[in-house]
Amino acid sequence: MRLARGDPAAAHESALAWRRKGGGDAALHCVAVALVGLGQHGQAARLLEELAGRTEGARVPLKAALLAQAANARTMAGQSAAAEKLLTDAIALRPGDAELRIDRSIARAAQGRYWEALDDLNAALDRAPERADALTLRASAWRHVGAPALARQDIDRALALRPDDPDALLERGLIRKAAGDIAGARADWLRVLEVAVEGPLTEAARRHLESIDVRKGG
Repeated sequence: MRLARGDPAAAHESALAWRRKGGGDAALHCVAVALVGLGQHGQAARLLEELAGRTEGARVPLKAALLAQAANARTMAGQSAAAEKLLTDAIALRPGDAELRIDRSIARAAQGRYWEALDDLNAALDRAPERADALTLRASAWRHVGAPALARQDIDRALALRPDDPDALLERGLIRKAAGDIAGARADWLRVLEVAVEGPLTEAARRHLESIDVRKGG
């Protein structure tokens, strides 16, 4: 598992060799995790679903974890409806798990079902009120359903907990832009470029900055 995080190609070969030597389901689990690292999300999800299906009912935490991992692989593959179904099955096993609720809210939001995403986030925050990531996701959902005051309340709480969280800064920029605070939005997105590792968040921040620059120039 450690190797899969640092060198998924080597982990994949190692796990396959272990499986050939009789590693069983544990080896197959490592194969699936390595496939996620290699970007083969659909294949990884199928293996994880297979493992979850074979896990005995008495091993509830493991079965729920495998379903959640399969769901995350489906989400990364752009298959949010399939991810939601897997997470619903996991939540049936562990209804009090805030992490599963947060993951399902992401799958639901990806389908444009923001009110249902809010239901999950409300349940998650009832159990874990200091989760800045859940507050940021709920702020985004409030913004999408046209509740700017509630969106601002949640994003302010998220940033009070984690002042330089790039996800929260990106979202606050969107909330500020929607409210007409272009200078505030610009400041948030510039801060994302300062604190975030290069990747999807910095790309999004640059796109949003370009959008307000084009509008200003026009």
